[in-house]
Amino acid sequence: MKPVRVVTLWWVLLLVSRLGATRKGSPEEASFYYGTFPLGFSWGVGSSAFQTEGAWDQDGKGPSIWDAFTHSGKGKVLGDETADVACDGYYKVQEDIILLRELHVNHYRFSLSWPRLLPTGVRADKVNKRGIKFYSDFIDALLKSNITPIVTLHHWDLPQLLQVKYGGWQNVSMISYFGDYANLCFEAFGDRVKHWITFSDPRTMAEKGYETGRHAPGLQLPGTGLYKAAHHIIKAHAQAWHSYNRTWRGKQRGLVGISLNCDWGEPVDMSSPKDIEAAERYLQFCLGWFANPIYAGDYPQVMKDRIGKKSAEQGLDMSRLPVFSLQEKSYIKGTSDFLGLGHFTTRYITERKYPSRQGPSYQTDRDLVELVDPNWPDPGSKWLYSVPWGFRRLLHFAQTQYGNPPIYVTENGASQILHCMQLCDEWRIQYLKGYINEMLKAIKDGANIKGYTSWSLLDKFEWEKGYSDRYGFYYVEFNNRNKPRYPKASVQYYRKIITANGFPNPREVESWYLKALETCSINNQMLAAVNHS
Repeated sequence: MKPVRVVTLWWVLLLVSRLGATRKGSPEEASFYYGTFPLGFSWGVGSSAFQTEGAWDQDGKGPSIWDAFTHSGKGKVLGDETADVACDGYYKVQEDIILLRELHVNHYRFSLSWPRLLPTGVRADKVNKRGIKFYSDFIDALLKSNITPIVTLHHWDLPQLLQVKYGGWQNVSMISYFGDYANLCFEAFGDRVKHWITFSDPRTMAEKGYETGRHAPGLQLPGTGLYKAAHHIIKAHAQAWHSYNRTWRGKQRGLVGISLNCDWGEPVDMSSPKDIEAAERYLQFCLGWFANPIYAGDYPQVMKDRIGKKSAEQGLDMSRLPVFSLQEKSYIKGTSDFLGLGHFTTRYITERKYPSRQGPSYQTDRDLVELVDPNWPDPGSKWLYSVPWGFRRLLHFAQTQYGNPPIYVTENGASQILHCMQLCDEWRIQYLKGYINEMLKAIKDGANIKGYTSWSLLDKFEWEKGYSDRYGFYYVEFNNRNKPRYPKASVQYYRKIITANGFPNPREVESWYLKALETCSINNQMLAAVNHS
């Protein structure tokens, strides 16, 4: 059975569950569900190295593609901001661990900087001992505070020298360089780290890095570059998993997975087969692109068919989507001990046919258009609308599509665009409440969700958006040399959810909200007084 058939069945089930329901409030999202999460459910927050550490050239760290991209001075980042200092996290480890303890989290998801550990990206050239010591001490400090490290090997900051010398992920040699780097990390930290993520949101890394050029390394190779990059990333992931399985699993007993980000795609018209197919296609081109090879051994059939057909129409002898050999398919299949899922928002999807003569691109390959509902709450980010019910659907999709794997939600959160300091983030509280509740419903539906990582601990460098979007539980005053952190109202609210392991009853949940807002009002007044004195 082709994976696509499963999705179609899932749409039929969804349609049945929604019959008679108005568009505004389908039955499954109309009511808030009071209840608790399974015993041992892991609550956490996350961040990534490049976005928070700073110290870009300190203690032997080599340059990354993002250092080069932000230093180019070509207006690639809003306000020409860099992450040279960012949150100064490299020098504020103890301070940030206090914040994690204040939140009462069970785990902290962070990434290692490949060029901090291997300045040229190549293990045979040089291992930076100070980089190893930095992360080793950090892991020890987390464990001492009873916080489990969930460690990402690669969160977009490829060593610049691998880009210059080989063309980065366009080059097959990245697979073995990544393998050497992964092995170094397993060897140095695997005695204490039991949860590894190979890549974080590789789809964005491939699409924005090699198709649109809006992210480092800034290449525009439409319709080809992203598929090639993704092909090498998937193989690199599989190789790292096999290497762990072969060499380290026996003594370290850890887990290795991947973190894939995807918005939910909802058909505009549930009675239109074309819209239903377009929404399926959206999910396969988004999540299936990476998850299908890992869980089923190959790209989704719909990607192979579409890209193959368009490539032929464009006069190409071969599909722009690379092919896995039979040997590679069986090597890649099954290389994930858990599925990491990142999710922020939802889109309505409708079919739109793009003529092949428009030239190759990811956009035209999909033959669809993404829409939003103007009634969805939006904090001013222009892309991140709060649509909690989409989260439950995506979790159900992943559960049914990939054989009910253990799922860790690795990224979920809301940004606010603020022009002045504001600690009363009611918007984030509502977002958290809605999305976490839909995740609880998904568990009730039978999804095997092991943990949840809220994004993110701190306001931080947001890639091409600079410092304009703030995702943090803690407000960071970037204009102040010391980068002080201040708790927003959501800190207290999230801590209450963690302590209660869910939503015990309406009265209690309502009291959390009121208490959190009361506290932030006082904090706001105190800060205003300090800043004016």
